[in-house]
Amino acid sequence: QKPILLQGHERSITQIKYNREGDLLFTVAKDPIVNVWYSVNGERLGTYNGHTGAVWCVDADWDTRHVLTGSADNSCRLWDCETGKQLALVKTSSAVRTCGFDFGGNIIMFSTDKQMGYQCFVSFYDLRDSSQIENNEPYMKIPCSDSKITSAVWGPLGEFIIAGHENGELNQFSAKSGEQLSNIKEHTKQINDIQTSRDMTMFITASKDNTAKLFDCTTLEHLKTFRTERPVNSAALSPIFDHVVLGGGQEAMDVTTTSTRIGKFEARFFHLAFEEEFGRVKGHFGPINSVAFHPDGKSYSSGGEDGYVRIHYFDPQYFEFEFEA
Repeated sequence: QKPILLQGHERSITQIKYNREGDLLFTVAKDPIVNVWYSVNGERLGTYNGHTGAVWCVDADWDTRHVLTGSADNSCRLWDCETGKQLALVKTSSAVRTCGFDFGGNIIMFSTDKQMGYQCFVSFYDLRDSSQIENNEPYMKIPCSDSKITSAVWGPLGEFIIAGHENGELNQFSAKSGEQLSNIKEHTKQINDIQTSRDMTMFITASKDNTAKLFDCTTLEHLKTFRTERPVNSAALSPIFDHVVLGGGQEAMDVTTTSTRIGKFEARFFHLAFEEEFGRVKGHFGPINSVAFHPDGKSYSSGGEDGYVRIHYFDPQYFEFEFEA
């Protein structure tokens, strides 16, 4: 089935994100443009203009009123989803790598990179208190001296965040006190992406060590491992089936030395329980940097190093096969 091709970026995609209903798809890339699309037909709805550097992360709150973006221009910005107006600007001392709204949409968190002599921090702002943004004073700031955070998500009910680090560690930080609740190291290399399941009981990590791993959100217990022969840049869990999609490929700088056939740039589907690969989807001319399932589970999207986002709708057989299985 032919995918819908979204061409709205000049540089490689860094993250794609559906809103909660799944009618909108937000895409950011290593250019300053933040795009929003209708997921049903791939029509571009608009852009959020203001960043001056690569945009690393994007998130929408639960009722899709606000959009949050973090960028290499040392800023995290809050936008009005409908009008595209910039509502708030938080200046940071280094690049913002990952950002997110909590479940209620009132509290935002973002992490900054360890660079230019500054260490890595996770900052928490309560949007109901406007003075925090105006004075650039988060109600809590957690330093991460050992290894910088490369990906982070909110846990269930917004009680803690789960952070993945450059050295392969996973941490839980309390959103109330800031203390480290637990720490594990199941990956041997950098964690590129963390995504939670629809009910937020589990999350999946994608790592440079060629694996994606499934964990329990509250206990951080390691449940499953999905192995490939290339670095995994992104992994997502299907909201309706026991399926996992992985996106990756070799390092971007090595891509020119191999043909696309050998490049292994397919999205790969694994069974959640059996850890077995059962399908691949080709299409990108380079590594896949971000994958996401539509909240209804009937389609998925992938964003690649080639700057394109592809929306794939599953064939009807896909659903029949699963129910028979």
